Amino acid sequence: MKANLRLTGLTLIAVVVITLVSTLSAWPHTNHHRFHNTIRFVTPSSSAGSGSSLVHNHSAGNKISSGIPHHASGSGTAKSSGTPNHISSDTALFFYSASPATPIPLTDTSNEEESKTTGYPAQTSTVKVAATLPATASSAVSRSSPSARALVPRSAQSANLFDGGYQSFVLTLSNQATQSTISSAPSPPSSSSSSSGPSSTPSSVCPGGNGTTITSSAGKQYQVICGIDFPDNDYPFKLVDSFDACIQQCDLINTNAGSIGCFAALFVASREGDANDCYLKSAINDPIPSTLDIEGAKLINGGKSSLSALSSSILAVSSLSSSALLSVVVSSSSSIASSNALPTETVSSVSGIAVTYASGSSVVVPTVAASSSQGPASNQPTEQYINWKPPADITLPANLLTKGVNGDLTTNYGISLDTGVLELNATTQALLADITDTPHISRDGGKGGYLNGQHLFLFCDTGSYTTTTSTSEGNFLGFMSSSVAIDVGMNGLSGKSLTLQDGIGQWADNQGRIRGFSPMTQGEESYNLVMQGNGQRYAVWPESSIIPLDAENAVVYAPIVYDDVNMTTKAAVFTYTGNTLLTITAGGRGGPVAQRTVNKLFNQDEVEWGCVGGIRSWGPSGVGGTDGKIYIFGRVQDGLLLARTGYADVANHGSYEYWTGSAWSSSMLPSTSTAYFISGSFMDVDLFYSPRHLTFIIVYMTVYADSTFYYRYLEASEAILPPSAPGGDQSSDYVENLTKYQWSDQKLLYKAPPGLGKTYAYSGGVHQGYYGTNDITNGGTKMLLSWTAPTGENPASLDSEYQIVTAEIDWD
Repeated sequence: MKANLRLTGLTLIAVVVITLVSTLSAWPHTNHHRFHNTIRFVTPSSSAGSGSSLVHNHSAGNKISSGIPHHASGSGTAKSSGTPNHISSDTALFFYSASPATPIPLTDTSNEEESKTTGYPAQTSTVKVAATLPATASSAVSRSSPSARALVPRSAQSANLFDGGYQSFVLTLSNQATQSTISSAPSPPSSSSSSSGPSSTPSSVCPGGNGTTITSSAGKQYQVICGIDFPDNDYPFKLVDSFDACIQQCDLINTNAGSIGCFAALFVASREGDANDCYLKSAINDPIPSTLDIEGAKLINGGKSSLSALSSSILAVSSLSSSALLSVVVSSSSSIASSNALPTETVSSVSGIAVTYASGSSVVVPTVAASSSQGPASNQPTEQYINWKPPADITLPANLLTKGVNGDLTTNYGISLDTGVLELNATTQALLADITDTPHISRDGGKGGYLNGQHLFLFCDTGSYTTTTSTSEGNFLGFMSSSVAIDVGMNGLSGKSLTLQDGIGQWADNQGRIRGFSPMTQGEESYNLVMQGNGQRYAVWPESSIIPLDAENAVVYAPIVYDDVNMTTKAAVFTYTGNTLLTITAGGRGGPVAQRTVNKLFNQDEVEWGCVGGIRSWGPSGVGGTDGKIYIFGRVQDGLLLARTGYADVANHGSYEYWTGSAWSSSMLPSTSTAYFISGSFMDVDLFYSPRHLTFIIVYMTVYADSTFYYRYLEASEAILPPSAPGGDQSSDYVENLTKYQWSDQKLLYKAPPGLGKTYAYSGGVHQGYYGTNDITNGGTKMLLSWTAPTGENPASLDSEYQIVTAEIDWD
């Protein structure tokens, strides 16, 4: 998949370049995307009118443009299951989600006046509708006729309905309660202390059981430890319903990894509402008294310190008074694991993530020590879905069902209840039903990142099929422009290929049609339902890595694309029509949710701001805080432009300011601007701060189809420190250093091995935060890369049309 609108659908594509306008030819016999040496830029040059493609050739020689459009015709050799191939690209989606901690202003271009173009009343976003839902709802919902008002936001959920994430639910429903068993592993280690939270209540296990030995359901022995915490080395927090369930989560990590990765489970029964109450430790050094009544269990015969030594430490710590706690100095167990280890200092942050900074006043030159491929990821779909039938979408008048871009379909309509991820909560859990067969999925893309205890993979065009085997290809079920999955096994921590899982809330029916990730407007969705059979549709492609807003929310600036396929020649033209702001939350039982916070943020005739990604500039409160700024990149022909805005203003088009090369200006830069903060021919981009190297690193793939990741670092004259770092300037905006210094020469990072299709890799990205405290973004040495590798196979085949492949990079 390409961050600049790359070809990624379910059809074989060849490139036809005609003067300044190129098109992508889709060969229907294999559904595989093949490219000649030149792939185009899909870029607006003026406001789109009916039939205007605005596709311009900015490529030259043996290179691809900064975008490879995603195909979406749905044609090919896949067998039909009785559902026409012109199923809407985004049928049957739905979402509701909790709002960010600090509300983001909802800058919606729709209003309450009648649209002069459509003749239909302008409708508000579903984000607003969600805010009007009742705080509570009965679980006794009729399966035959549930109403939208019964779909309550996450904040209204009961706290103890489930004992973990949404993965692989097997639920037993009753009139009193809902229980679950989980068959997936928690997410990767992050780093924080669990000793923070509300006042505690009496424990059922502690203090009476302190020091006793218990045996878990997996047959492992644990020692009960009461009122003790171990700073840092946390796996992402979990919401469970009991002390035993917390221990089971620890056992699950060790079982899936085939080795000891979880050394202790800490349960806080006093957590209320939807607060996480289970803390799993990847190390148990430096015990300290807890400010909560923690029920803990330390794994016996598997810890990094002996039981007797640990017990001595616990006894010593337990004797401390609460006042003495203030003087306890915690020495972090985190360190930079390297043969040339640097002096370090570790601090925690609002999000609970500990970051380790190298000492010294100079930039440390980043170099690569080793790399290893982990192979292609596999899909492990959930086995249940939410059996809810959304109300019918509006019917557009005939004059709007014509070929060509019509921006009103995006800006003058509210969000379709047929689109987005359905929230699994205390009400909708009564609508759970089994998926009849395990669906097969073919998709490309796969960028994402770490958010609220889960590692997300965002995909673009996605097709679902009935069960596929080595001897039988599945039947085509449906197609949409986006989907999302999470890593359920964290196999990458042990160098293995990843297992990805779509959430319960993303499935549309019992056969495995998938609802999709990004919501569509009623105008876009209604247009797609009618016109896709003729080769026209609107798509929203989340093509960049996520940009975190705070500890629980992230954003993606997703292109809105008009896809026009000639159904006779299969030539496709993709027109960028602007972008939308997706606000993403994770950790819910139905899967990650995207709110379309503003229908259209940047317009078609503007630089594609944010579509290639951006970076969060954290304020004095540190990683996960609500201060600081958000920087986004604008990719133009020979480099990247830079814009920024405040945390609470990301949805406000007028709030952004732009770097002119010498100053910040409220006037937007044109696509002809050469005020690059970095020059180059970029296709996929990830830029991050490295606490280990005290500077910024940019990882990218170029427009030349060479399957290669490169990197450069900012050659600052002195160490760059965030305001929350030891010695950092509380008033500084450390990301602004991108405008002050030059970048190093291009360096080779990793060469992706040839895939099954023997063509080039694309949609390359860095999955920031994957390795927890040992991740490059937290001061560690490791980094996870992913990319799309075409297979040359039919999307309904066992290998699918694309494979999402990962590799581990180890830095010095």
